[in-house]
Amino acid sequence: MTVTAAPAPPALLHGVGDRALTWLDEHRDFFRLTDQDRTSGAALIERLKPIGELAINMQVLFREGVAGSHQHARAGQLLDFAWRELLDGGNVLAALQHDEPFSPVPLEVYACFHELGHRHPALEAALEVPRATGTWTALEMVPNRRLGVLNAERKMKLPPSADFDQALAATWLGRMPEPWSVQYHVAYDLTHTVFHVTNWGEAPERIPPAMADYLARYLPAWMDDWADLEHWDLLGELLVVDACLPRPTLDGGMWEQYAAAQSDSGAMPIQRGMPAGDPEEVFDLVHHPTLVAAFASAMATSRSLSADVPG
Repeated sequence: MTVTAAPAPPALLHGVGDRALTWLDEHRDFFRLTDQDRTSGAALIERLKPIGELAINMQVLFREGVAGSHQHARAGQLLDFAWRELLDGGNVLAALQHDEPFSPVPLEVYACFHELGHRHPALEAALEVPRATGTWTALEMVPNRRLGVLNAERKMKLPPSADFDQALAATWLGRMPEPWSVQYHVAYDLTHTVFHVTNWGEAPERIPPAMADYLARYLPAWMDDWADLEHWDLLGELLVVDACLPRPTLDGGMWEQYAAAQSDSGAMPIQRGMPAGDPEEVFDLVHHPTLVAAFASAMATSRSLSADVPG
């Protein structure tokens, strides 16, 4: 349960992200694609997701301006590593786009790099072909995934393939139903809806006022639920949602619990404590909650240093 409602000190918030970034940098080689990944579309898509998430995190750090000079340099090196070595300058995405033209994954991953100044003209030309078809808009996907595609199009300044407000209204959060208790899939759907609406926290004002009020009312209880279960991955995502609200709590007690769960190495376990075993297998288990920790830290530190935080 929450110890105190007082906002967490910036040093605590920043420290979580600094340690997470250190771990991600030290384990960067585990992000590499294998030859087996490249021969299977499904495996490749699954392995591209963490690379896209890594880029998003570096973008958030740059955007929020909360990284010190050393942290900023490390983030830049990680981003360059992801683009040049992991994605071969975008060629990996272009090859996937050629093999699976109606997969939205190349667009979604590329959009973040594009926003940061990286370009692959051949990929951009290839993306236009499926987007000109009726199939692109007819693709069936869950509502918050549709928001992800629309946000990627928005990031690249492409004409939207659907109406954003209608897509938001079709999500669980968009309907603002009776609040859930502890339901895994609803939680992730909710957090990613907020991420896509705000472009990963860049524009919190895009959350409709009624939805922001709804989140502010129920978010503390949801965070308590997941903290009690020691599910640090979901708690981290909910802490990002908190930082996206007009009046974030940055609850000091909640952040103390979250920071205490982080390992000495900087990795964040997905639930309870750190797993043991083969380093590559451990990486597969904890890279996502560690990326979330870096994201939550950047957002919360930025809000803590702004005039919007009460206290």
